Amino acid sequence: KVFSVVFFVVLLSAVTAGGKGKLSKLKDEIASLKSAFSSVTARMNTMEAERVELDQAHAWQALHMAAAAACRGSTASGGTGCCANSVMAKENTRSCDQVCGDTACDADISISGYIGQAQSYSQGLGHYYNYGCGTPGNSDVMYDEVKAGGGDVFKNDDTDNYYYRFCCCRN
Repeated sequence: KVFSVVFFVVLLSAVTAGGKGKLSKLKDEIASLKSAFSSVTARMNTMEAERVELDQAHAWQALHMAAAAACRGSTASGGTGCCANSVMAKENTRSCDQVCGDTACDADISISGYIGQAQSYSQGLGHYYNYGCGTPGNSDVMYDEVKAGGGDVFKNDDTDNYYYRFCCCRN
């Protein structure tokens, strides 16, 4: 609306000033401004899409770091071994013994966390389970990160807050 009002005022000024050359010049300037505005709008839309994608990537990374911490805390030895230990995405139909393959399975963990800052000391912030390494445990596909949608990491209690499952594999 603002653009239309400005356009009308500029056009009216040009008409009352009486110059056809001036009017033509103003029309050209308006066309140039419209083009520039369209370009800026398109770039803003692109930047918004890139920001959403980056937010999702950071949310998945935070979940993976939480899984690594959960794996570290779930083992009596703290995850000893000769080499770096691994957190692997848990396929919903396989046991962590199978996922870990030639390495030792320390735990099959399932974690979720709620979005936002805690507002009280009695507020639940997340959930966790350790299913054990020998069975597939809860085989619901919605707990399988590889099969999840990119935005599923943002699901909360109102939209089916998903657990994601991970295998703690010790080298």
